[in-house]
Amino acid sequence: MTRGVRTALRLAAAAGLATDAVQHARLAERYDAISATVSQGTLFRVEAAAAALAVLLTFAWRHRLGDLYAWLVTAVGLAALLLYRYVDVGPLGPLPNMYEPVWYPDKTLTAWAQAAAALALTALLVPARRRPAGLPPPV
Repeated sequence: MTRGVRTALRLAAAAGLATDAVQHARLAERYDAISATVSQGTLFRVEAAAAALAVLLTFAWRHRLGDLYAWLVTAVGLAALLLYRYVDVGPLGPLPNMYEPVWYPDKTLTAWAQAAAALALTALLVPARRRPAGLPPPV
């Protein structure tokens, strides 16, 4: 993979993660009332902080461990968003019931941003196949 492609993937991942961080930070207060031991607003703030750190690691550190952390943040965030959109899980231990069976613009934007970041990070994490020496390039 060329340096330019890797840079473009890092930019896409960082943009998706930054969108995730901003959306969760912006919406957190709206979800403070939904709580068990931990409020959904608090979980949104944790997601925002985790995504913000992932942006820094992805774009500034440029290391596989940082990319893996960023991939986990975005994949787990997207999985939670989709789970609580389609399944009424109910409260889980200290977590509140976060079932919200609707799509609205902020949720849709966050889902697309997380998916784009996950795809870009997957491409960064998958090792490139190398041709054995002496073989011609594929046609």
